Amino acid sequence: MTKRSICLHLVSGGTGQTLDTQAKACTPHFPDVEFQIQHWNLVRSRTQLRRVMAGIAKEPGPVLSSLIDAELQNDLIEGCKRTGVQLLDVMKNTLTFLEGATGTQAIDGGPGGQYIMDENYFRRIDAMHYVIEHDDGQQTRELKDADVVLVGVSRASKTPTCFYLANKGIKAANVPLVPDTPLPPELFELGVPVIGLTIAPDALLEIRRTRLNSMVPTKQHAGGTSLTRTSYIDPEEVRNELLWAKRLCTRHGWPIIDITRRSIEETSAAILDILEHPSPLSAPG
Repeated sequence: MTKRSICLHLVSGGTGQTLDTQAKACTPHFPDVEFQIQHWNLVRSRTQLRRVMAGIAKEPGPVLSSLIDAELQNDLIEGCKRTGVQLLDVMKNTLTFLEGATGTQAIDGGPGGQYIMDENYFRRIDAMHYVIEHDDGQQTRELKDADVVLVGVSRASKTPTCFYLANKGIKAANVPLVPDTPLPPELFELGVPVIGLTIAPDALLEIRRTRLNSMVPTKQHAGGTSLTRTSYIDPEEVRNELLWAKRLCTRHGWPIIDITRRSIEETSAAILDILEHPSPLSAPG
């Protein structure tokens, strides 16, 4: 069945992240429609808005707007009426809702107001630096400074999850679990949560095989054994490795999150839930 193609225009006075996130959350609910997303970011002048309207006229389609400037928003409304396309003012609808809920008038924070370089901003920057310096078991003596430590076998999405958490202001370190390789003693003396990430064996095998093929498709060990036949991608060895890692986490009381069918965002949300609502199973190891 051929999908209908619709051009969806996102018009923002800032970076466009808010609208982009909303579009990504909503568009999958329309499987019969293929959305062509057009981003129009940092729209802060009439000259820029005229360029936006020219683009919308060239490829007509519904418009989501988060413009803060009232005059520009009114111009956009009029322009969309002339072009015959539908417009939803996401920012205004949300602010109106919150004004009613709080009984307080919203102030004009200006475009990009959520990106003020305040304490939260600098906490995110510090968290990002921390993740870079403590990736893959580096500088284990500073694990005590983490907000959370992720452990798991190779290719269990520890690093990308840590970077996502850093964007939330969370200092996340990660330590690889490798059979027959001693773990840093500091890991067992922390006052912060340790969380294990696991994954289904078949999914892990596919990821590892893809990784090896992209990096060293023809490389061989000294003994002539191809990398595709090493324990790293041997099905039985991988199952044993995952079972060993799960038992290790269970023995130390570290909660385990199965990432097999989770996106990085969903995994991070589960981690944040553990941090915000600790239970006996999520107590520090």
